[in-house]
Amino acid sequence: MRTATVPPPRTPRMGRGWYLAAVLSAVLAVGMCLLGWRQADQADRIAAHPVRTEGVVTQLPTGGGTYSAVSYRAGGQPRTAAALPLSDHVKVGDAVCLEHAADDPNAVRICGDTYPQPVGVGLARFSVPVAVVLFVICVLRIRRHHKALAVRSGQGKLAANIALATGALADGMPAITHGKRSRRKRRAGGRRAQH
Repeated sequence: MRTATVPPPRTPRMGRGWYLAAVLSAVLAVGMCLLGWRQADQADRIAAHPVRTEGVVTQLPTGGGTYSAVSYRAGGQPRTAAALPLSDHVKVGDAVCLEHAADDPNAVRICGDTYPQPVGVGLARFSVPVAVVLFVICVLRIRRHHKALAVRSGQGKLAANIALATGALADGMPAITHGKRSRRKRRAGGRRAQH
């Protein structure tokens, strides 16, 4: 009689999208944290030793990926600040009040503002929690997939052992004992002969 063969269980496949989403969400969370930290650091340095200066608007945002630009002088050198939040009625050539840090003339903001680029801080406050939640969901899904694979591989081994035992019983016990009778039966038979 032929021994029963059990086909190996199908392992569930998981797309690479979960891994890619986990990596991208982690990168997004770290990047936005760095952006928020940089803005907060510049705001603290400006607030510690603010130096007021006057800047001139040289470019306005047009909505096509261009940012505002304000030129100013600090430390005896001309500098340019980009992406500052300007009011709607400002035109090119208008004067703007700026504050920069005494130890870092490149850390500059509009007078009265808290952060150099408040939009970046708002974006970081919104996107970091979303990215962290997405990362946690992806990691939990990946872990669940790996646990399911471990369980299925354990079930496959159990099924193979059951199939082997079933085949051995179908062919008779000699397949398990290699044709030898058990010692208990021999001893029992020997004792009966003595009595």
